[in-house]
Amino acid sequence: MEEECKVLKGRIHSIESFGTVDGPGVRFVVFFQGCPMRCLYCHNPDTWMPDGGIKITSEELLEEYRRNQTFYRNGGITATGGEPLLQLPFLTELFTKAKEEGIHTCLDTSGIVYRKSRDEEFQKLFSCLDLVLLDIKHSTEEEHQKLTGQSQKHILEFADALEKAGIPMVVRHVVVPGITDGEDHLKRLGHLIGRYRNLKGLEVLPYHTMGKVKYEKLGMTYPLENVDNLDAAKAKEARAVVLNAIREVRKNKRVE
Repeated sequence: MEEECKVLKGRIHSIESFGTVDGPGVRFVVFFQGCPMRCLYCHNPDTWMPDGGIKITSEELLEEYRRNQTFYRNGGITATGGEPLLQLPFLTELFTKAKEEGIHTCLDTSGIVYRKSRDEEFQKLFSCLDLVLLDIKHSTEEEHQKLTGQSQKHILEFADALEKAGIPMVVRHVVVPGITDGEDHLKRLGHLIGRYRNLKGLEVLPYHTMGKVKYEKLGMTYPLENVDNLDAAKAKEARAVVLNAIREVRKNKRVE
């Protein structure tokens, strides 16, 4: 009887009912609690601790989705965070149930939690996953560690696994003045991701300081206090550099 009463619950930070920037169409966006990354420009430090948020079942989340289902006709559910992959079993259950109802599933992740030793678990997630928004933080290992406090290794292994599974991937990259806005870096980034056959899009996002207020409320020092917002036009220029580098990689592959 006790086993029957056990229901898997996830820790969720918050929900956005009508998201328009985290995947195609209008989305039901679920912000998962917990993240091992400590990105200097993170605007959601309140999602870092894994024991925060509220406990909720996948069915309760789907009930919330169904209330406004007509608005999601061309959208679906997006899991973001935080880092959703920290709660892999719960995420897989949520997306499995969503696919059973014909709901489009999208995962916004850094991929940092992926391990080859757990590939069987990840394959279960892949079987119910329609799209991944993969956050690539930097183009080199050394600078990636400085920026996030984590190695880039497992992120690239996750990207490899997505390619092997044939899951469409959109790369997201935040351009931060003085950190990720250099032309050499942007070219390296393009060369790094251009080899992925499942790469279907590129979102280059301008750094903003809107997260400062959260740090103040949490009594934390904002790491990039003296860094100003990046102009949207600069982000557009940076995207063009990355795209040109991607084209170089793909052109060379065709020649080979």
